[in-house]
Amino acid sequence: MEQRPTSLLATPPSAPEPQRDLVIIEPPFPRLLPWLLTIGGLLGLVAAFVLTIEKIALLKNPDYVPSCSINPVLSCGSVMKTWQADLLGFPNPLLGIVAFAVVTTVGVALLAGARLPRWFWWGLQAGVTLGVVFVHWLIYQSLYEIGALCPYCMIVWTVTIPIFLYVTLRNLGRQATYHAVALTVWYLTVITLIGIRFWSFWSTLI
Repeated sequence: MEQRPTSLLATPPSAPEPQRDLVIIEPPFPRLLPWLLTIGGLLGLVAAFVLTIEKIALLKNPDYVPSCSINPVLSCGSVMKTWQADLLGFPNPLLGIVAFAVVTTVGVALLAGARLPRWFWWGLQAGVTLGVVFVHWLIYQSLYEIGALCPYCMIVWTVTIPIFLYVTLRNLGRQATYHAVALTVWYLTVITLIGIRFWSFWSTLI
């Protein structure tokens, strides 16, 4: 019986494809954002907590003078007695305690190396956006309706603005070149509005 010769052109086994190096793209501000959320969150949390204590003391005693009532302009008491201070039917600082507790927790988790899912970041984005809108509404009310400033509230304003800015840049994937300039201009705008609104008082201190 005739045997057929074995083909010398047998197909060799396919060579494994070379592994490609995975390129991990870090989000913008990987070092700044965790510290900003942690420190900013703690500052906001302390300010909101102190405001809550002061509000409770004022509710117990209408004649109580809060520790942050310094002069006719820097007067927490004048602000606390308005309807704007209880917009949702309870003291605004209670919202701050909850919100800044979350922000601080996120910051600490990031410092510990946590990787948060995308949906969480967009949830945080919704929160900081509501927060910055609310803060600017309070700024307007303080300047043009109430006519007084609350120092502890101003701490909340100061930390909310950069938290919103850098969370937004992170979620948009933008490593903005002039982010510090934008933040500075934002602060200077608010400071200028405060200076103009209460210039009649500030000028007496010069």
